[in-house]
Amino acid sequence: MSDTLRLSWSAPAVRWEEAAPLGNGRIGAMAFGGATGRYALNDATVWSGTPDGPAAALRDVLADGAGPERLQEIRAALDDGDVCTAEDLLMSFEGPYSQEFLPLGDLVVEIAGASALTPARILDLDEAVLTETLQVPGGTVRRRSWVSAPAQALIVEITADVEFAASVSLSTPLRGTADGLGLDIEIPVDGAPLHETSVEPPLRYAEADTGFDAFAAVAVALDTDGFVDAAPARADVHGARRLLIALSTSSRAEFWWADADGEWRTASREAIRDRARERADAAAHRAPSALLAEHLADRRRHARARFAIGGRREGTWNVDRDVLHGDDAQLKATIAAEFGAYLLASSSRAGAPAANLQGIWNDQLRPAWSSNYTININTQMNYWAAPVLGLDDASEPLLALVERLARTGADVARELYGARGWVAHHNADMWGWSLPVGGGHGAPSWAIWMMGGVWLTHNLWDEYAFGGDVDLLRSRIWPVMRGAVEFCLDWLVPGPDGMLRTSPSTAPENSFIGPDGASTAIGLTAASDVFLIQALFERALTAIDVLGIDDPLAAEVDRALAALAPVGIRADGRLSEWSADVVEVEPLHRHLSPLVGMYPLDTLTPDRDPDLFDAGVRLLDARGSGAMGWSWAWKIALRARIGDGDAAAALLDEALAPFEGDATRHGPVDGSEWGGLLPNLFSTHPPFQIDGNLGFPAGIAELLVQSHGGVVRLLPALPSAWTDGDVQGLGARTGLAVDLAWRDGALASATLRSIRGGDRDVVVEYAGDRAVVRVPADGSAEVPVAALVDAAGVAIGASRAR
Repeated sequence: MSDTLRLSWSAPAVRWEEAAPLGNGRIGAMAFGGATGRYALNDATVWSGTPDGPAAALRDVLADGAGPERLQEIRAALDDGDVCTAEDLLMSFEGPYSQEFLPLGDLVVEIAGASALTPARILDLDEAVLTETLQVPGGTVRRRSWVSAPAQALIVEITADVEFAASVSLSTPLRGTADGLGLDIEIPVDGAPLHETSVEPPLRYAEADTGFDAFAAVAVALDTDGFVDAAPARADVHGARRLLIALSTSSRAEFWWADADGEWRTASREAIRDRARERADAAAHRAPSALLAEHLADRRRHARARFAIGGRREGTWNVDRDVLHGDDAQLKATIAAEFGAYLLASSSRAGAPAANLQGIWNDQLRPAWSSNYTININTQMNYWAAPVLGLDDASEPLLALVERLARTGADVARELYGARGWVAHHNADMWGWSLPVGGGHGAPSWAIWMMGGVWLTHNLWDEYAFGGDVDLLRSRIWPVMRGAVEFCLDWLVPGPDGMLRTSPSTAPENSFIGPDGASTAIGLTAASDVFLIQALFERALTAIDVLGIDDPLAAEVDRALAALAPVGIRADGRLSEWSADVVEVEPLHRHLSPLVGMYPLDTLTPDRDPDLFDAGVRLLDARGSGAMGWSWAWKIALRARIGDGDAAAALLDEALAPFEGDATRHGPVDGSEWGGLLPNLFSTHPPFQIDGNLGFPAGIAELLVQSHGGVVRLLPALPSAWTDGDVQGLGARTGLAVDLAWRDGALASATLRSIRGGDRDVVVEYAGDRAVVRVPADGSAEVPVAALVDAAGVAIGASRAR
């Protein structure tokens, strides 16, 4: 334990925002600690809705007249400058809303007569174990909690040096009935988002056969040397010195997500109960030491990157004193990176749905933004760090989600737009929702956006680019990329100048002053469209070459690339978010969509187009400081790409400040009430969204190592305040891991390790000078740091490199 990183809290949690997150990718638990010992439970497969929801909604939208013919009317109206007509027609393409990720219930493990000792809770980020010590009459009790991926169970181990009494109970906010020491739970088949206040009831249960029995089960098993008195959904234990509690869950949606030969269609409720019981029973009948050893081995297997900015990592750090109100910026950066890595590994694992807006932790029946997949930045940001941190297993659920969207989105592309391939818009859910949302009254600025699926394919490309797995590219990534390429080829239409443009087009969640003086979001060829499509086409050609296939799509892509409309520069020198130089409604808008080519893509660079790159920097400068977690994270990564380390560090300091407001209140989206960190270090909008937490390690890593454009750049944007540090295992394209150390702001050592692939020559850059390093297959190579430093003279540090 001495060489791990641990967070401590001085008291048990009173509110959900103070609880400590545990998870194995499918089962989530927010641990409150203390004598009451509440665990707020989630299962990643417990969403409102049914598998046929997306298809049924598409049928309804088509029946109301939306489709390819109306799309032509919309395009004609835009060509005529009639934005109002275009907007009215376009809103008929909106279906209802995506579904909601829901809370499952509570496990309460109350220890009679106990009181918490200080520190009350210690969360080990390396071991993913929460440890508590409690005082009871005559002695002490130790409680350790973890959620095991191998056992597929929440494990609570209690040991004491005296006999103790405890109660174990279950409850759910959904429709539930007790089944022994377990629960049968009915899940709503439809859920309206919180902002749809007129929908009654907001959560609708099935009153008749829907063809999908939305059912889940929770099971608890105990092993103790004490005596147990059982009651429905409750057990009382007395005279014990040890107690092992194992809780597991299952749902019909879990069967459906796995989609094993249609097993979900025939599974009875008893089969779902049995799966939960068997997991819980199997865990409870094993030695706690064996369960823990298995859990630790599993977590180590999926961990690679380690951060020690400022040279300090290991130890127990008090969250309130050292992080929220601490003054060591380097330690806080280390913890932000490590906590983000911990949350991603805990909320996204193969075999379960992808991490949503809150990862896998939610206690609200009507969570903000349905706790869904918001795919105009938030879901993508959740996974930016995965290949950089070497969390390959965490990336698989995103790939599975995109494959599902590609299936439902193929029907939407064909029926709604008359296009090949597949499309997804602004929101998605575990059922593969790919329609626009809004119910015919959603603002086009966020409801109408056809690039959600395109952007998601770039996350998948990063998995290949960093990992170098050609088999994965061939079998899973290229098929969905190809479909996105087909859609874009058909979505692009020639303008009067013959250049290919997108019509209609929106810049996610932003708006401008239209020709009639009113605010509008609909125009032609937003910059983000161009960057996303351009990068997709270029990567498609690379994939075709790497895979050695003869694909007729290549010729289409070549022609489209040559005719793709360029991104413009405004009269004031800023990159233009839209194809026209218009007046923005919110000049400080939180989204950085027009800079997607700069980060996370690599098509907006000083080498490729210095004038456009400089215009992008001017736009970034004009957007100002942060607003909420995910906006801060994106700006940090963008500052890293332009070499502005000190500005990035200042943004990180803002983002890691404690949030002093009401964490349950939904703050305005304009950023007028900045977020920050909650008492458990969750990043808040407010309310809590996990994308900030998961985006921080991506931005921090980008300050230390970059690998786009065929060059591995070491300390490309090191903040001047980060004087010393060590990092290990940061991913670099293609198939490399980087270990490096710096002292007094200068590179001290660096090693490149081969993760995949054969011998290769790697171009390494530091402080503007380059060297070629030969990295053997399955081996490592030291970077000639002394020669680079001698040639450079001084380190680039925090200087801005354009």
